[in-house]
Amino acid sequence: MVVKLPWAGDLGIHAATLERLRHDLGNPGDPLVKADVNSPYYSPWMLFLALIGKISGATTFQVLHLAALINLVLLVTGIRQFVRTLTTRRAAVPLAILCVTLLYGWELFTWSGFPGATSLALCIAYPSTFAMGTAFHLWAMLRTALARDWGLARYLALGALLAVVALSHQFTGVVTVFGLLAILLGARPWPGKAAWLRIGAAAALALAILLVWPYYSFFSLLSVGGLEAVHQPLYQHLVSRFGLLALGIVALALRFRRDRRDPLVLFFAFGALVYAVGGLTQHWSYGRVLPAVFISAQVALAVELAGEAGRRVRRILVPVTAAALLVGCWSQVGALNYVASMESVPVLGSAPTQHEWGGYQWITEHVKYGQVIMTKDYFALRQAPAYGPYTVESGYPDFFLKNEAQRAKDTRRFFAKSTSRAERLALLRKYHVRWVIQFRSDGGFAAGDPALKKVASGPDGEMLLKVV
Repeated sequence: MVVKLPWAGDLGIHAATLERLRHDLGNPGDPLVKADVNSPYYSPWMLFLALIGKISGATTFQVLHLAALINLVLLVTGIRQFVRTLTTRRAAVPLAILCVTLLYGWELFTWSGFPGATSLALCIAYPSTFAMGTAFHLWAMLRTALARDWGLARYLALGALLAVVALSHQFTGVVTVFGLLAILLGARPWPGKAAWLRIGAAAALALAILLVWPYYSFFSLLSVGGLEAVHQPLYQHLVSRFGLLALGIVALALRFRRDRRDPLVLFFAFGALVYAVGGLTQHWSYGRVLPAVFISAQVALAVELAGEAGRRVRRILVPVTAAALLVGCWSQVGALNYVASMESVPVLGSAPTQHEWGGYQWITEHVKYGQVIMTKDYFALRQAPAYGPYTVESGYPDFFLKNEAQRAKDTRRFFAKSTSRAERLALLRKYHVRWVIQFRSDGGFAAGDPALKKVASGPDGEMLLKVV
């Protein structure tokens, strides 16, 4: 997946973010539309990648391949380091990797920041994967810090790293904090006064970094709206999508019997509580804490299977978990289609799959960096900015773009049948549009109108029209 880097989901917004930073590190503006506004996508991680691109001369997609490789290493080593702080049994690490990537349900469900195999295949280059891999390392380092009585400098480094995670992917930042709190509250022996002072200093540094980050106001995100509808699927079809996690809950129950302050149990409780509150209050965005529920249960199961549980329990858990992992393999085998044809992947029955998209590189021969495109096409809105152009309408929710709704309304007006030719020309001038991407059935100007000149056709029949 690192080599292939499948085109789907949010890859376009992250590529567009790199494009803007590569051209203007100081004031990149909105990643998707031509507007001088801040954006939460401008994180320390993306800034680091943009600097690599500027220094090396690598293209945006070459940098994303590098990001995918770094993220993969971070995630695998992070799981290893964290699990090794919980047990010395060698089998626990590979079991944890299997459980974290495969143990969900029999209905395919993908989401950025969720470490399932198919989600990772699509999101391997995303900031969410960077944040998740770094979170595992943070949890491992905090456990080590408490066990070995680290000094102030190392604790401050933890605080800085926490701020980087929170700025890079805010939802994963919340999950990371839950994990850190669970480790602190579950620590044995209880941390002494000196340790708590260092922890407080680290938290203060993290807060200070969040406050002074220049590319966007982190705490203004707490007041944004429009997040609920898009996250409602996180509360639907729970049994088929996440039913295999019941085995992890059994493992957590075993750990709870041995230790009422077990960190994994507390981690699970924090995530489950916030998730339940979101469901009861219909704040569906709270569902983004689900990785706290997943990871705690999956890691607990791996540790118990590796030998922490007694022999009698393992005699039952081992074969049942093996069967569950096989179900997980089947439900996620469609990810192999990104690097191999389905004919080469034997599948029992009709395995679920999520298709990748075709790229929009075919427009780059004509459309230059920074030029504006009018389109209502779902894929064009989400892919074209990855190659440098802007679109009139934002393809993704944009919390800092004040005229986001007006842009969407104007795009609908442009293609509506009832809109006059003069109104369409006025909209093109309003947004300094140089290009239109549309299908023949989309509407807009009549065929042969002198305002537009057809320049190219896309692989699916869409037209690239130049404003003349």
